[in-house]
Amino acid sequence: MPDTDSLHRFVFEHLPIRGHLVHLDASWQALLDYRDYPPSVRDTLGESVAASVLLAATLKFDGHLSLQLQGQGPLRLLIAQCTSNLGVRALARYREPVSSRDLSELSGEGQLLVTLDNVGDERRYQGIVPLAGARLAQSLENYFENSEQLPTRLWLHANERGASGMLLQRLPSRAEHAGLDIDDAWTRLQLIGNTLKAEELRTLSDRDILRRLFNEDDLRLFEPAPVFFRCTCSHDRVAGMLQSLGIEEVRSILAEQGVVEVRCDFCNRAYQFDAVDVAGLFAATAMSSGSTVH
Repeated sequence: MPDTDSLHRFVFEHLPIRGHLVHLDASWQALLDYRDYPPSVRDTLGESVAASVLLAATLKFDGHLSLQLQGQGPLRLLIAQCTSNLGVRALARYREPVSSRDLSELSGEGQLLVTLDNVGDERRYQGIVPLAGARLAQSLENYFENSEQLPTRLWLHANERGASGMLLQRLPSRAEHAGLDIDDAWTRLQLIGNTLKAEELRTLSDRDILRRLFNEDDLRLFEPAPVFFRCTCSHDRVAGMLQSLGIEEVRSILAEQGVVEVRCDFCNRAYQFDAVDVAGLFAATAMSSGSTVH
């Protein structure tokens, strides 16, 4: 049976190399609820979500990691986020027509950013990922090789049923690795990884995948961690956004529509504010600032 909605970590016992396997199933379907993406956009988004989980699993942090693609092409915006406890959410915005699966063509030579936000830390880490190659995996591999100095390989696959991925990452060598030909081992493991078929990634259990690929290596497979859909929207966040718009703008919307409704782009949840809510919202703002709203 294939593993579902989970992340498996594994290490090569005698090599400075680690790996992760991720599968999104129900969590992927939750991301697609209320969305009808063209296949090329949907699959690129799925690969991005799987990649965000794989990358987040390589880091120690308390917050969320984001992959964000912006461009002038058919795919004008893509955001995939993964929290430190593996909660995911994502969205894409596109212009018609969308047919190409080439990332550069989809984005119109856009820009890919990796952002890491830690809770309680005002500083934000952000790295620019040059788009290289037709698929997301190639761009992220080049980014890790050149910017993070951690050679990394990614294999990603997504369709309407789910999204999956595998990561291999070479770590700095330690004293106990002296005398080992790590360069040859790293090259060999990459070549073996290249034989992994998308169908195997989706239908085999992680144990069977690793047994099929690396049966000659001494591996340690850790217990899986659950991956789940999680949106961080809330009434308070929406209220803060409305306050930032200003009372005149919000009153204008209220007068035109009778109610102010804000719908979350990620989960499609609707937040509504009537006249009483709006009055209370800006009365609270006025009291906190010591001013009076007329």
